[in-house]
Amino acid sequence: MSAGPAREGEPLRLGIDIGGTKTDAVVIDGDGTPVHRVRLATGHGADAVLDTAVAVAGRLERLAGARFASVGVGIPGMVAPQSGLVRHAVNLGFEELELGALLGERLGAQVRVENDVKAATLGAYRLLHPGAPDETGSMAYLNLGTGVAAGFVVGGALWRGARGTAGEIGHIPVDPNGAVCACGQRGCLETVASGSAVARMWPTANPSPAHALFAAARAGDGEARRVVRRLTEGIATAVRLLVLTLDVDAVVVGGGLAQLGDALLSAVRRTLSEWGEASSFVAALGLPARVRMLPDGAPAAAVGAALVGGGALSGAPGVRPVTAVRL
Repeated sequence: MSAGPAREGEPLRLGIDIGGTKTDAVVIDGDGTPVHRVRLATGHGADAVLDTAVAVAGRLERLAGARFASVGVGIPGMVAPQSGLVRHAVNLGFEELELGALLGERLGAQVRVENDVKAATLGAYRLLHPGAPDETGSMAYLNLGTGVAAGFVVGGALWRGARGTAGEIGHIPVDPNGAVCACGQRGCLETVASGSAVARMWPTANPSPAHALFAAARAGDGEARRVVRRLTEGIATAVRLLVLTLDVDAVVVGGGLAQLGDALLSAVRRTLSEWGEASSFVAALGLPARVRMLPDGAPAAAVGAALVGGGALSGAPGVRPVTAVRL
């Protein structure tokens, strides 16, 4: 990927998004615009994760033809941003890794580390926020992957909460008679509004269960339509919850299920509109207009990681505001 060469002499920032299957990395210029991008398969285990991060950094350094002014990483798991320690990254095959220190030694640079959803929140705000001033802009990023999690930008800054767990909405019970969640509770939001929920409710050998589900629903399969309805109601519930909690300007949907694009967005908006027809209070919230979809392929988490590496990080509860642009 190249979005045009960086201006000579301006600082370049590297952002690395380490995922369970792929590592996505970008170089952004001083304006926050991605100018180079590299993606590699993520290895399994601590050593492989480090090796992959070093590999993408090396490739991007050669593409950029210059050293990076800063390096940031987004990664799943429990992250201590100030130290760069990552814990419980089970999908990556390790329980604990001093990622910031070890990667910094390999790259010869300071490395700042952030949780992947929080990094994606910063990146989505940077790429998609509709131009409100930094001190007033607000957004929720709803990540629909294997699980469900959210991040918040409030007053133009990332909001972490008192203990860094703000946005863990996937484990809010919404159905006391629902399926048992991996967390041990019953009927969590994650059991009806995630990739794992689709796999459970619509078993298929198709490598893309969500796309197969929506295709079957379009073809008139009654059970597929029921599952799509349950899924979209779960996602709409998450949108309503996020708006009622912080009254954000927008809810941006990302993650694996966002690849469904307009088909999913239209279904969620229809559900929100139906709820508005039944409740003047819900109608007044203007929920359908507030929900947006992150464009497929947008490197939000990698861009957010680059912003973190560039200094968009401080102690709890938030991080320094980031400049928003209109695309």
